[in-house]
Amino acid sequence: MQPNPTTRFSNRVHDYVRYRPGYPSQIINLLCQQYRVSPNTVVADIGSGTGLLARLFLDNGNPVYGIEPNQEMRLAGEEFLAGYPNFHSVPATAESTTLPDHSVGLITAGQAFHWFNPAPTQKEFRRILEPNGLVALVWNVRRTDATPFLREYESLLATFGSEYTTVIHRTITDGGARDVEGFFAPGCYRKHTILDNFQYFDADGLIGRARSASYMPASGQPRFDEAVQALQNLFNRHQQDGTVRVEYDTEIHIGWWGNEPTEQEGIV
Repeated sequence: MQPNPTTRFSNRVHDYVRYRPGYPSQIINLLCQQYRVSPNTVVADIGSGTGLLARLFLDNGNPVYGIEPNQEMRLAGEEFLAGYPNFHSVPATAESTTLPDHSVGLITAGQAFHWFNPAPTQKEFRRILEPNGLVALVWNVRRTDATPFLREYESLLATFGSEYTTVIHRTITDGGARDVEGFFAPGCYRKHTILDNFQYFDADGLIGRARSASYMPASGQPRFDEAVQALQNLFNRHQQDGTVRVEYDTEIHIGWWGNEPTEQEGIV
């Protein structure tokens, strides 16, 4: 039986907070310049987790409702975003957000959409979106073969990740099981890519980054110590000046069901 996606990260929160990559500010530039999102746009961040994506919009001035079913992740997000009065934490799911009808202009999901149940999620998104509202689904896509280090890191994850193949194939960028374009109305979908989002890690950081993945063994589980040693050895082989670099491209999948929310329409 596969772990419940709403609880599978409960024992990963500490590492998720410290070692998961953030999202580039170009996301805001894209949405504001090409889709006329404004600081007045109300945002529902679905699967908001520890608040990494929500923070981008809060820094832009947007009111943000963080929808997160996992208690441990939600509490971490509330702590991380405690200084933002426009952040509202909601214990709910993508399929049942509890938000009022037509109450948000933009729905976002960072590194989360592949865990949602598509049919009820679509119904719920259409219910809470304002007319001509917008959905932005975001993934930081880790590069797997751009450098010798990244190739070996990918092989290590596949070796020790008990669910690696299953989980990685759920994502849209890895031949996944979710038809993102088909989630929206015909012709109402655009994809954008922001290149070169990097993280630099020392040995402890690289180990923590791997531990934050739900498919990797956690402390106390079989092969955990073996995986940690393999990560240390990998770091030793490839480190330069005490760090290694994990590389990502950030993909933004934008869709809607009304008129195209571009410069002509806008969402406010």
